[in-house]
Amino acid sequence: MIVKRLSFLSGLAGLMMVSAAAAQGVKIGVLNDQSGVYADYGGKYSVEAAKMAIEDFGGSVLGQKIELVTADHQNKPDVGVALARQWYDVGGVDMITELTTSSVALAVHELSKEKNKIDIVVGAATSRLTGDMCHAHGFHWAYDTRALAVGTGGALTKSGGNSWYFLTADYAFGYQLENDTTKVIKENGGEVLGAVKHPLNSSDFSSFLLQAQASKAKVVGLANAGLDTTNSIKQAADFGIMKGGQKLAGLLTTLAEVHGLGLDAAQGLVVTEGYYWDLDEGSRAFGTRFMARTGRMPNMIQAGTYSAVLSYLKAVKAAGSKDANAVAAKMKELPVDDFFGKGGKVLANGRMVHDMYLFEVKGTNESKKPWDYYKLLATVPGEKAFFSVAESGCKL
Repeated sequence: MIVKRLSFLSGLAGLMMVSAAAAQGVKIGVLNDQSGVYADYGGKYSVEAAKMAIEDFGGSVLGQKIELVTADHQNKPDVGVALARQWYDVGGVDMITELTTSSVALAVHELSKEKNKIDIVVGAATSRLTGDMCHAHGFHWAYDTRALAVGTGGALTKSGGNSWYFLTADYAFGYQLENDTTKVIKENGGEVLGAVKHPLNSSDFSSFLLQAQASKAKVVGLANAGLDTTNSIKQAADFGIMKGGQKLAGLLTTLAEVHGLGLDAAQGLVVTEGYYWDLDEGSRAFGTRFMARTGRMPNMIQAGTYSAVLSYLKAVKAAGSKDANAVAAKMKELPVDDFFGKGGKVLANGRMVHDMYLFEVKGTNESKKPWDYYKLLATVPGEKAFFSVAESGCKL
């Protein structure tokens, strides 16, 4: 396996020197945020997960080595599309994955459609990827805004949190997460009292939190992720929002953010993830291996990246070709049978359907070992968590 780390400028220059004809083997690109607000959420740890999948597959497919390239899109759609275009046109990249940040993912997803290439989105959330923006070679793997809404939004509304106020990241992901959660809240008899948009990578949430506090909503829904979620929760504690009786809902909170917060600040949060390292024997085995390589346990983005890369390589082998049409057909035909997506299946719109899990973050007195952060509240069956093809709005 060959691994190349590309910055934006050096990546473009370097890729110009590589002819597509020279790229005979299968080449996979991991494109994500490696230096910004989502660097721990996916970042270099997702790259490591992709390496693990390639190694476990054997390092080659169709008799040739598998190459992995990686770059930081800086959470900027123009940067992400420029890198993806060079990878596709000059670098001989066959599939791009991870794609944290919905605005970047949607832009690269559309480019992949134009170029007849496969993209497997793992880190971005918007359900539009397999909805109105679906295409024949586009896939969405670990979770989406619909699954988060059904999990966290549905559970809290049913348990008495029937009035909500949103703090929403001001881009595609935040809008879709707020919209999908609002629908679930209303379906369960709740109401939304208001919402406020905040810029990506905010450092000061005081004015937004004061508006949420003044709303008297029972639940303050954080339709953001990464460091934005971490900072929101820390500053909410400073304002006494939880002590005042309001509950925080981290609609996209993963193990990485809980670790960054610490149990003192995060305890009691209800979160929805597609993976937890201590869920079962298979999850623990992967988590232990990942910890040995990185010094931390994986979240659902990193574990999902492993699953996505492994499934892609299995499809290439089964198709006997890296042709996008043939591989995409095999991905939709083959079951997803790994520690991440046990019993999983890929729908015609590219949505990988698998069970999701509702967790509550443990208190410090409940945690018995390092990274022992979650207790399982409920399993959400995949067919309930995700839209069906008919519900999704996909026009394929």
